[in-house]
Amino acid sequence: MRIHKEGLKIIPVAIVILIVLNFLFFQLIGSHWLTYVLLAASVVIAVLVVYFFRVPHRTINQNINNVLAPADGKVVEIKEVKENEYFNDQRIQVSIFMSPLNVHQNRAPVGGIISYLNHKKGHKYPAFVEKSSELNERCSTVFKADDGTEIMSRQIAGTVARRICTYVKPGDKVQQGAEYGFIRFGSRVDVFIPLNASVLLKIGDRPVAGKTVLATI
Repeated sequence: MRIHKEGLKIIPVAIVILIVLNFLFFQLIGSHWLTYVLLAASVVIAVLVVYFFRVPHRTINQNINNVLAPADGKVVEIKEVKENEYFNDQRIQVSIFMSPLNVHQNRAPVGGIISYLNHKKGHKYPAFVEKSSELNERCSTVFKADDGTEIMSRQIAGTVARRICTYVKPGDKVQQGAEYGFIRFGSRVDVFIPLNASVLLKIGDRPVAGKTVLATI
């Protein structure tokens, strides 16, 4: 396991802030039980911040016939929708809610070329709310497999998540399961797949990015 590069920017700042707060609190009230409560709470917060940015080692389950889950989390929606941003046709949407305790790294559902990428600003509705898919800050990335099949993975910011990071651009070639983005402190990822795909997950399942097969194509 390692710490994600996004965490290397935040963890030191968080730890310094906690140290300063504890120092000031101790200077104000001295050795008091509240001082030790704050110290214990600060240690817990520091551990959680580090935990949020963990990147566990994974063996990627690569297969050209599979669509892999792009995010860790819980499946909250599976439905047929009209995707209007890029495809302009009917697609199966599979939505994965990422809690703050999930790994926040996002991985390519299929290998191929990045054929489309668009980052839109928006609201901060809770990620588990249906309208967050269309109204929240989001970044849609389309992966075009070697056989021409296109899969969209849409990163969606929520109430807690304040930044969507995407590390690819149109024209880039990516391997299936490779990291392509990160959402700070969790949120939601919607995957749009062709209607003829066979979805292997159900609502309530907890996929693992890069390992769990979301669908076959």
